[in-house]
Amino acid sequence: MKGIILAGGRGTRLEPLTSVFNKHLLPIYDKPMIYYPLSVLMLAGIRDILIITNENDTKFYDHLLGNGDDFGININYEVQKKADGIAQSFLIGKKFIGNENVCLILGDNIFFGYKFSDLLNSAVKLQKGGIIFTNFVKNPKDFAIGEFDKDGKLISLEEKPKIPKSNHAITGLYFYDNDVINIAQNLKPSPRGELEITDINKAYLNKNLLKAFDLGRGFAWLDTGTHASLLDAGDFVRTIEDRQGLKIACLEEIAFNFGWIDENILIKRIEKMKNSPYSLYLKLLLNK
Repeated sequence: MKGIILAGGRGTRLEPLTSVFNKHLLPIYDKPMIYYPLSVLMLAGIRDILIITNENDTKFYDHLLGNGDDFGININYEVQKKADGIAQSFLIGKKFIGNENVCLILGDNIFFGYKFSDLLNSAVKLQKGGIIFTNFVKNPKDFAIGEFDKDGKLISLEEKPKIPKSNHAITGLYFYDNDVINIAQNLKPSPRGELEITDINKAYLNKNLLKAFDLGRGFAWLDTGTHASLLDAGDFVRTIEDRQGLKIACLEEIAFNFGWIDENILIKRIEKMKNSPYSLYLKLLLNK
């Protein structure tokens, strides 16, 4: 399965923070925002990844992540010339996806919860159809919302409903079979002029090929589209890391535990970041 991170857009709600570069390079406590969605793909065992970003920002991502060798993965880059909706990712990434299935994650989404890796390992085995993840929110009017029947089966989807049928928001993590490319190619722009990911999900739902996994009470799903949510996300990561002594979204740790990189690469990363707390954490990992 291939992986795509959509990290384009102008991030206008975060001005002036985004006046110079893409919001997905902003810090979430001790790591750039892009580390968090990248870690999700890696935890799913996906090693062939496309980052879709803005033309002026590609050089920054290349400097930060390179081709992925330091993390035991393969990173490609494509430019989103105009932000025409989330579903546009499959048109930009068509050549990259090829004949394989694909996982798309939004670059400003952060996921953290017990046994999340188990859910990812299940989803990555997808053969046909699509898989989405929902999470309970208090403000459902601001999200795409899923409605479930009494047996927990997804029966409807609606984008930012005026009268929500539930509080289960669709998160920014999607798994699809290769048919998603054809579905995206046949989409018509919504009234706001975008190719909507909700329309792709509806296409699968209408064929009874869409599964929805609810992340459950206590699971943390955060987006970082506003100054307040950016700060909240950083505080959340700091609290968890300080309490546990374990880092969230440490790419080197994931790669090392999976056997994708060896001690030599880990030592190189430690030396590159010198005496930063992140580097000291990698030293502890090496000593273990």
